Amino acid sequence: MDFQRLSGDLQSLRQRNTRLTLAVGLLSSSHVIALAVILSLLGSVRTVVVPPEIHKSFWVSARRASPEYLEQMASFIAWLVLDVTPASIDWKKDTLLGYVAPEQHGEFRARQELESERLKRINASTAFAPLQLQVDDHAQSVVVRGRLRTLVNGLETSTELRAYRVDFGYAGARLHLKTFKEIPYATK
Repeated sequence: MDFQRLSGDLQSLRQRNTRLTLAVGLLSSSHVIALAVILSLLGSVRTVVVPPEIHKSFWVSARRASPEYLEQMASFIAWLVLDVTPASIDWKKDTLLGYVAPEQHGEFRARQELESERLKRINASTAFAPLQLQVDDHAQSVVVRGRLRTLVNGLETSTELRAYRVDFGYAGARLHLKTFKEIPYATK
């Protein structure tokens, strides 16, 4: 028996065990870090949704949408509601109802049908030109200020500065219109 040879082999095995222990420790720490990252990402996945027209980049997460997305959607909703003629109000009403929150659907439908009947009866059109969009991303709402022009039988009857508050809600990973109402035109 060669004692020195056995002693060298034993030392070599100890060094290899030390390297393997370090490798296993490094791999274990990597797994723990990867698990922590995965757990931190749960519930914060952002889904990319496309509005009718894209003017700015935006994001949508599990509970809210970016201010840019709210701004684009509020502008689109204002166009559907306020920029109408007797010929366009019915298809714009149907398009709008696709964005309305389920619990508000009946109220919006009734309001838009009344407006449709009124516009057709007096042969009126409205045109809205947004001048300012003020986003409150925590409340998921937008105040749209602009000029509303009304024409009856092709003649302009009024041009007024108006402001509307557009509130959005989140359900089923989708942004829904909750309210669209006129508010005083005071600027901030």
